[in-house]
Amino acid sequence: MKNLNIILYSDVITVLLETHTNDIKNTFIRLQRDKVHFWIPSCLLPLLYSQFSSEQKQAFDELLTHVEILSSLAIHWQEIPADHPDKIHALVSLDAGVLPDKSIIWTNEDTFHSKVEHIEYGDHEVLYSILAEQEYDNQYELYDLASTQLTLRPELEKRIFGILKQGRYILTPEINELEVQLANYVNSRYCISVASGADALRLALMAVGIQAGDEVITSPFTDMCTVNTISLLGAKPVFVDINPQTFSLNVEELSHAITPQTKAIVAASLYGQCADFDSINKIAGEHGLPVIEEGSQSFGATYKNRDSCALSTIGCTSFHSNLPFGTYGDGGACFTNDVRLAERMRSLRMQGRNRQDKQENIGISSYFNSLQAAILLEKLTAFPKEVSQRIRVGNLYTEALQMVVTTPYVEPHNTSIYSHYIIDVENRDQVRESLLEQGVHTAIHCPTPAHLHPAYQHLNYAEGQFIMAEVAAQRTLSLPMYTYFSEDDIEYISNALKQATNFHDFPF
Repeated sequence: MKNLNIILYSDVITVLLETHTNDIKNTFIRLQRDKVHFWIPSCLLPLLYSQFSSEQKQAFDELLTHVEILSSLAIHWQEIPADHPDKIHALVSLDAGVLPDKSIIWTNEDTFHSKVEHIEYGDHEVLYSILAEQEYDNQYELYDLASTQLTLRPELEKRIFGILKQGRYILTPEINELEVQLANYVNSRYCISVASGADALRLALMAVGIQAGDEVITSPFTDMCTVNTISLLGAKPVFVDINPQTFSLNVEELSHAITPQTKAIVAASLYGQCADFDSINKIAGEHGLPVIEEGSQSFGATYKNRDSCALSTIGCTSFHSNLPFGTYGDGGACFTNDVRLAERMRSLRMQGRNRQDKQENIGISSYFNSLQAAILLEKLTAFPKEVSQRIRVGNLYTEALQMVVTTPYVEPHNTSIYSHYIIDVENRDQVRESLLEQGVHTAIHCPTPAHLHPAYQHLNYAEGQFIMAEVAAQRTLSLPMYTYFSEDDIEYISNALKQATNFHDFPF
């Protein structure tokens, strides 16, 4: 479902500040709902505010608790033709045009001289008709990348323009600030930011000394980036089957995979919850092996009241835009409590140079962008609330679907952030096609386990060797997962899934 941005024009703002009840105020109250965002154009404020009475100023301060301020870009004024009939109309429409999803200008004026063709305008009746169209146009993409941005838009703009003002984009104070805040968030002593999640894992493997010919244990049911990163260092990925309930590494089979050539274990925390790290760490400790947590999908989740990415020798995460805590691009980070490993990773990300700029290792060049750091710093302020929201949405899904399909199992000692809401379903392709016909988009995150990929035929694994991973690859399906889903959204998708699976709510 797309967001609806409603931009309040000056005539509507003035009526909203009146002390008595009126149709516009009633409409404003009724429209305060999920996926409706109200905006007041900043270009209107100086003149409006100068004309307000003291009572209106007080009412305006209250109004600001329900709306956001819409920025006016300098370039927009230059884009308005000299002969345009109303330059303020044009400027407001141009400013509205930079917002994602659908925008409409709320005004009672009969004519509004918009400069942007797709920006509509109208009174409360027009608003209701547009909202009704949106509700009937039920299209649920897999991810919702706009809602958080809309909620934090003014703060994000301030952060971004702060970076542009200083004119530096790597290794700035914002990077240090972000690393400190991220380390505090996961309760780790050190955080080392890098350019991507793949670089984070590569840095961690290099830091623990992985070299060509070494064996690194991981799961075949994971993002191929994990397996590829091991291989690109010349090491050999050795697979262990998964726990069929949590999809993470099956600790009962871990010991059998360890050989004298094993030098590390990479355990991915999939779909929002952490793997069983106490058990993994215990087995690894008995063999003197470091454990690397790949926590891109579980950042924000907890394991036995401890935070993901601080559960092993080194924790890694990606900040890819599709993840619950993501940039508007890419990035990653490593976490550790070991000062020696932290210093080594800092050196490795700077091509192997130390703090005195002397070459002491063979490293890579992987710097986190300061613009992305500014974005994450602001998003981190809202993230605890979003974690709670995602848990709420996941629970709503599970309650609605528990008798329809196999829903995600969350260990009692875990919390899940539901980076993806994964169901287990028969006839997956037919179900997926039916859902798409009803406007519900889905994804298959691991259609083929790593041991069956052509690129890894040289490892001589056979079909049927990791049966739980193979079954999961054939049956798992990811549903749309939005932080700000409403109960109505969950109901629509659940009903669509019931129809797709021919589910009947009969007691017989």
